[in-house]
Amino acid sequence: MPSNEPMSQNLTEATGNMPPTYDALLLVSFGGPERSEDVLPFLENVVRGKRVPRERLLEVAEHYEHFGGASPINDQVRQWMRLLEPRLQAAGVHLPLYWGNRNWHPLLTDTIRQMADQGIHRALAWVTSAYSSYSGCRQYREDIQAACDMVGSRAPQIDKIRVFYNHPGFIEAQVARLREALAELPADDRRPTWVFYTAHSLPQSMADRCQYVQQLEETCRLVSERVGLPRYRLVYQSRSGPPKQAWLEPDVCEAIERLQADEGPCGLVIVPIGFLSDHVEVLFDLDVEARAAAERCQLPMVRAATVGPHTAFVEMIRDLFLERLEPGRPRSVAGRYGPHPDVCPVDCCLPGPPPALSRGPGP
Repeated sequence: MPSNEPMSQNLTEATGNMPPTYDALLLVSFGGPERSEDVLPFLENVVRGKRVPRERLLEVAEHYEHFGGASPINDQVRQWMRLLEPRLQAAGVHLPLYWGNRNWHPLLTDTIRQMADQGIHRALAWVTSAYSSYSGCRQYREDIQAACDMVGSRAPQIDKIRVFYNHPGFIEAQVARLREALAELPADDRRPTWVFYTAHSLPQSMADRCQYVQQLEETCRLVSERVGLPRYRLVYQSRSGPPKQAWLEPDVCEAIERLQADEGPCGLVIVPIGFLSDHVEVLFDLDVEARAAAERCQLPMVRAATVGPHTAFVEMIRDLFLERLEPGRPRSVAGRYGPHPDVCPVDCCLPGPPPALSRGPGP
């Protein structure tokens, strides 16, 4: 399916005055390996159709081996489902909740086939990505549609929920995680504290075709104002493209080195604001590589947790479902921008040149 064409009939959005009737809810995530032997097959799924050198795959696979060959992503989705179901039922929503991944089991095609077998006709999907980008929005829609095409005419219609970078529940959970991290800094340390918010870097050509950077900047502003932090910066991590290709900068490790040179002694809190769970990119790129850079610069560093199972974040997921299930329900939003549209424009989040290996942005 060409990326600049609208989605076909199985991936639709609510339009008109009459809301659609849903008979299921769906969580859609990136997926991740759960044992060492799954790592390379998983990475091959991620880069299918892209020209990625084998040595690059092996390099990324080695990152997973630092953590036993498993990613926490799938367990995080299971936890969200356990926490979400009773909250939905308490709100009067008694629809079955399904889960499918783009790149690893349970795969979207298998989940959508199961939904068809169980008589599901129309489902509402929450995607584990807070921001608009090709990887975080359009590619999920394309993969949902491809899975529906594989299942055929029995496949349910699936409506995707809006991105939630400025939802008050997301901001509240980020604020809580940042405050927890700030509390870990030495109480008697009189050095100024900087906060680096990190997100997955993208090719500049891809970033130019979406609102990814603008949305990230707004989330960082909202969180910083709530906490009262004047010293913060948005930086990027997990770049994987060739050196000649322009990607979003600065890289977190380079920013740490410049911070030490420009500011001298200071404290540093890193907030992975572009991620929803402490998966391998967070664990390796921040807890290993960024921490090593901070140690070289003799900067005390604390890494904030991702929102994960925070109560405000789980309540946000419930709220996003409810605003589509209940006609006239107000859309919760924080900050200067309104809620992101339910219906993505035809030219939303177009891809740039294919990256060498982009593992995200994911949860």
